[in-house]
Amino acid sequence: MELADEIIINAPKDQVYAALNDPEVLKQCIPGCEELVKHSDTELEAKVVLKVGPVKARFSGDVQLNTAGAPDAFSLTGQGNGGTAGHAKGGADVTLTADGPDKTILRYEAKAVIGGKLAQLGSRLVQSTAKKLAAKFFKCFAAVVSEDEPA
Repeated sequence: MELADEIIINAPKDQVYAALNDPEVLKQCIPGCEELVKHSDTELEAKVVLKVGPVKARFSGDVQLNTAGAPDAFSLTGQGNGGTAGHAKGGADVTLTADGPDKTILRYEAKAVIGGKLAQLGSRLVQSTAKKLAAKFFKCFAAVVSEDEPA
């Protein structure tokens, strides 16, 4: 499964990058996120409750960040386990491009592999749910980051 999109955020690039590394902002924006713990600058642990079609599950997972290209680009990889509902692993590449002093274009390309009951639901349902969740995250993220702008 692959996802890609672009969103314009009304905030400077350094502010967007800082928010992407702020566990409180991420927890607030990740749909179904119950807990997000930052173990280091490159390691996060999350607990998320998701509903995909008829399957509702609590996933726990780990995410590793590669910030070699920061603040212009970074990548993340992760894996999660939802018990009998299944498991997922994947990654994303994110680029941030300044569009003037107060706007940032965020682009991402993500790939994921799922297994277990989730994989049996059908790729269309899983793909459409993943797109909705990503859109929900980025809409919330853009709103939170734009509000955090200094007056």
